[in-house]
Amino acid sequence: MTQGLLLIAHGARDPRWALPFEDIARRIRAQRPQVAVELCFLEFMAPDLPAAGDRLALAGCTSIAVLPLFLGAGGHVRQDLPRLIDIVSKRHPSLQISLAQAVGEIDSVAAAMANAALALVADDPRA
Repeated sequence: MTQGLLLIAHGARDPRWALPFEDIARRIRAQRPQVAVELCFLEFMAPDLPAAGDRLALAGCTSIAVLPLFLGAGGHVRQDLPRLIDIVSKRHPSLQISLAQAVGEIDSVAAAMANAALALVADDPRA
């Protein structure tokens, strides 16, 4: 296996918070069993990004795409994630790691969220 996908979410103290993210990882694994998928967290939960990156490298991945499961690219995405990716790169110099844009900034995701919101309100503008 040469291709890895690292999903990173913020993390929370309540373990139930991670359930939707675990579901996303499960769905990806079901659709692309040839891709090694790791879910990791920035804070409060394990594994963290360096540990998950190590696991993908040890699984034989030669490239890893990192997808931030964040709605926007704030300080965590612009500053913290590159720093954490650098740790993995130093541990595994031959590994190619790319950081994708925050998932909430992807047009199809933004459209799906808008559609979910629109489903909550009436079609009639007078309502």
